[in-house]
Amino acid sequence: MQVVESVGGRRRIVTHVGTAHDEAGLGLLVERARQIMAGESQDELDLAGRSPVTRAGLLAPAPGRVLFPESAPVRRRELVAAPQVLSTCSDLLFRLVAGVYDDLGFVGLGDGVFRDLVVARVVEPASLLDVDRVLGELGQPGASLSGRKRALKRCLAGDYRGQLAGWCFAHAGSAGDLSLVLYDVTTLRTQAAKEDEFRKVGYSKDRSVDPQVVVGLLVDRGGFPLEVACFDGKQAETDTIVPMIEQFTKRHGITDVVIVADAGMLSKKNLTALDEAGYRFIVGSRMVKAPIDLASHFRWHGDAFSDGQIIDTLTPKRGRNRDNNPALKAEPVWGPKTHPGSWRAVWEYSQKRYAHDIVTLTAQENRARAAVDGDKPARRPRFVKASDIGYTLDEASIARARKLAGLKGYVTNMPASLVPALELIGRYHDLWHVEQSFRMSKSDLGARPLFARRRDAIEAHLTITFAALAVARTIQHRTGRSIRYVIRALRPLRSAVITSNGVTQTIPPAISPDQQAIIDAVKTRQAKRH
Repeated sequence: MQVVESVGGRRRIVTHVGTAHDEAGLGLLVERARQIMAGESQDELDLAGRSPVTRAGLLAPAPGRVLFPESAPVRRRELVAAPQVLSTCSDLLFRLVAGVYDDLGFVGLGDGVFRDLVVARVVEPASLLDVDRVLGELGQPGASLSGRKRALKRCLAGDYRGQLAGWCFAHAGSAGDLSLVLYDVTTLRTQAAKEDEFRKVGYSKDRSVDPQVVVGLLVDRGGFPLEVACFDGKQAETDTIVPMIEQFTKRHGITDVVIVADAGMLSKKNLTALDEAGYRFIVGSRMVKAPIDLASHFRWHGDAFSDGQIIDTLTPKRGRNRDNNPALKAEPVWGPKTHPGSWRAVWEYSQKRYAHDIVTLTAQENRARAAVDGDKPARRPRFVKASDIGYTLDEASIARARKLAGLKGYVTNMPASLVPALELIGRYHDLWHVEQSFRMSKSDLGARPLFARRRDAIEAHLTITFAALAVARTIQHRTGRSIRYVIRALRPLRSAVITSNGVTQTIPPAISPDQQAIIDAVKTRQAKRH
């Protein structure tokens, strides 16, 4: 579209207005051309020294070609109404997250309402009532509240969690090694005034008295979820690992797997059950076992350790160490047949860990001394003994803790010929991935607190969170960015639906190079997996 003048029988371009690709754009350019022609500067143009013209007009189309359906002169047409924005939405983000959901195989559920609930939880965790708002911002017409409730019932009746676990296992197996899995547990507080048969007051690290449920999570060495289970709030953490492993191996028909768990799972009952079932394990050891396991070292070398020193020895399955003779300077080499009453124990000393432990112990000792001197803490600190005469400082415990500072122990049923000590320690240190997945579930995905009252609703909520964790973990792996960063970067990209000149169209958002890089990372890897 151009504004031109006719001088001496020749046409001369006054200004270029723009280029249109459809009727709506053409209407906008016509309106802009009229504004230019109606301006005061039109009477003052001085092109090539010629006399100014009084008014420029729109040229009529060539003979036989009609620009607009009306036959009236252009000057007499009604002005095109100003364009209006009808709505905006982050539909690009929805398509991106839903694409990852489909890529993991979850589309096989054939449940669009369940998919929308998972995508909404990845983008912004919300209650069942508030999901409508989140989906509306994503440009997705959400189901009714009753429709969402029916989806939760289908989730349980159709064993969605079992199907999701199968697809997660297939995805993790195609992308990595499943010979090692990581396990941990956490508690989810509920908003309940009283206990019931499922939501109960149990052990809590922050000493909460709210009813809770216990959740066990099994992930691969990269933190991708493989299995999740829910137990009542009073279930001991040590009693959850065996049912979880049995459920996992039975579902997928596998037996050759190494389970890694923290010291909370260290119990004779657990380790014996895993060993008898043919599973191999690596479990963190408790510091109270160090004086027993390292009796030979303390006798021959005192409490001196070198940075990075590793001691491969034994730990008794129960009671005192009868397989390790402190009179012998050399540590015994563990074997399942030669030492049936013990497990293999590996202890590592780190100077960096020692510095951290000393700072922590000093702070704990100071709090203990303050409590003994008369301060009344909220709860009794470590290294304080209570007696009939009041609080006293436990000097022996302080000395013992400082003696063991810098040490970290690991217990396993795999001999050194199968897994060297350094490799065993490295495998255990992958355990932070499951802790990170729990943090994602509770913070980024809003798994806690629970507002559901009935057990079936809690189980459905956990299934949605499990699927959302798989999607979020995949996005993080593909982009190299946290899920929170990805959502914050892409959510502002809003498409606009506008109407102009009687035509409605969608205008895509402007995408920065950084945002495009995130989108390309996910889409490219989606294409590679298909």
